Amino acid sequence: MDVADLGLPVDVPSTALFTDQYELTMLQAALRAGTAERRSVFEVFTRRLPEGRRYGVVAGTGRVLDAVENFRFDAGVLGFLRERNIVDEATLEWLASYRFSGDVWGYPEGEVYFPGSPIMRVEGSFAECVLLETVILSILNHDSAIAAAASRMSSAAGQRPLIEMGARRTHELAAVAASRAAYVGGFASTSDLAAGFRYNIPTVGTSAHAFTLLHDRERDAFQAQVNSLGRNTTLLVDTYDVAEAVRTAVEIAGPELGAVRIDSGDLLLVAHRVRQQLDELGATATKIIVTSDLDEYAIASLAAAPVDAYGVGTQLVTGSGHPTCSMVYKLVARAESADPKAPLVPVAKKSSGGKTSIGGRKWAARRPGADGVAEAEVVGTGTVPAELADRQLLVELVKGGDVVAREPLDVVRDRHTAARANLPLSATQLSRGEPVIPTEYVHGRSGS
Repeated sequence: MDVADLGLPVDVPSTALFTDQYELTMLQAALRAGTAERRSVFEVFTRRLPEGRRYGVVAGTGRVLDAVENFRFDAGVLGFLRERNIVDEATLEWLASYRFSGDVWGYPEGEVYFPGSPIMRVEGSFAECVLLETVILSILNHDSAIAAAASRMSSAAGQRPLIEMGARRTHELAAVAASRAAYVGGFASTSDLAAGFRYNIPTVGTSAHAFTLLHDRERDAFQAQVNSLGRNTTLLVDTYDVAEAVRTAVEIAGPELGAVRIDSGDLLLVAHRVRQQLDELGATATKIIVTSDLDEYAIASLAAAPVDAYGVGTQLVTGSGHPTCSMVYKLVARAESADPKAPLVPVAKKSSGGKTSIGGRKWAARRPGADGVAEAEVVGTGTVPAELADRQLLVELVKGGDVVAREPLDVVRDRHTAARANLPLSATQLSRGEPVIPTEYVHGRSGS
């Protein structure tokens, strides 16, 4: 089964209403004014990284492509808009045949980004592009926040695998997206079966404390689990007394016991004691998995502990304190008229409070230093300098309304690993700091 063709796992007729009302009222006004068909360029970027973060991670691109394809105003959606009198009949007629026919360029999913990076560029008529603002931002802001947290956690974990376990800590559909983003950021598996089904992510899971409490004795619970799942299962050992539980687990499963899970207490201290006990009982190959509200700092603090894997939930699916990336979707260039040959004019918002933007269609490249490690994110308009021509970051995602860049999630995951490895070593430090490389702007003619 090709899971990429399953469509969005949401019980709605389309993604067209994943938007704000003003997208449609702007459309109506532009149609009346005769400006709706002006060729336009919108860009997604963020003015700053979350406080203390040194790089961002692009995630959700594949979901954006699905959303654009599913952005359709069917009879039910049009009926809702008509009943609420949200737009007039002329606009409803235009929406009935809506199909995005423009182009989308963007950083490939899994790539890193910095303040000002043109993460995604959407080109077409104003009318067709403006409608996509909210759905694109909702996906990229959420998924990139989760992937950034996952990346920090996977860096802190080193070669030890991470299990995503956050489904019960967020909205049921957000949980599926979070699992996907966590996989992009370096997690190895998920407990969420919907994510496994939709995105082919490896799934894991054995038992909770409720299973132990169900039985008259902890021994009975362990025996039942081993009888059902085999000696290679993972037994949860902190329901009552950890030392007694470990002893019982090895008695029942033998040295072939797959793993024990610790979900409470001083994890550093308990992990050392459990490792010593397992080794003394001959279960030298039995692994130790720790859970219990972990974040990247807790994971880093356990680097010297005899831990084999981490299960992470709440802190991951909430972005470890930063649940959004503050990405925006801004018009940066538009044609002077509806004539397809009309040249593009750079446009930009001018305001106080740090909300200014730079007009013109952007390109981006990452300049390497003498050692081959990235030293600057270069963003510009007009002609790309020759020395950066083969360092450009944006790739074509949608051409003439057709998706041209779908790729397996494992490819995205590997790309992120490579992109992070190409940053200065300080990128993986958990201490607060500025972006690990600066963003430099090169101004030129915007081009047509």
